[in-house]
Amino acid sequence: MTANPPEYDTEADLRWLNKCVELSRRCPRSFTAFAVGSVIVGGEGGVLATGYSRETAPHDHAEEAALAKLAPDDPRLATATIYTSLEPCTTRASRPRSCTALILAAGIPRVVYAWQEPTLFADCTGTETLEAAGVQVTQYPELTPAAREPNTHLFSA
Repeated sequence: MTANPPEYDTEADLRWLNKCVELSRRCPRSFTAFAVGSVIVGGEGGVLATGYSRETAPHDHAEEAALAKLAPDDPRLATATIYTSLEPCTTRASRPRSCTALILAAGIPRVVYAWQEPTLFADCTGTETLEAAGVQVTQYPELTPAAREPNTHLFSA
């Protein structure tokens, strides 16, 4: 995984990740799932779709909600970046395909996230799985506190 790679626009990455955090604040509260926001940005820099956890159904994940707004064969996905406030999941109890699997099926070549998924609900290997498939993965850990904030209720016992 690369942190703040020089070949990408760090300022734009941080702007899109902050948008993901804003979207995560829209999530209906859950004690069994994270509040996550996601933005898919095309190669030309425009927003293709956004999504957040539980946006249209109780089991929606943010990346899943954003990807559902695009045709699976949308040619813009081949040059897109998907931004997400939390590392894409690799294990799901509620749906047959993880967000990592959905991203790989869509052919998105780059994933940027803020917060590495804690082992609260599942053991996530999103970064490793994506990188093994040739996807460029970048984490901006400096945004972890902002991405974690809408989820603080999950950690207070």
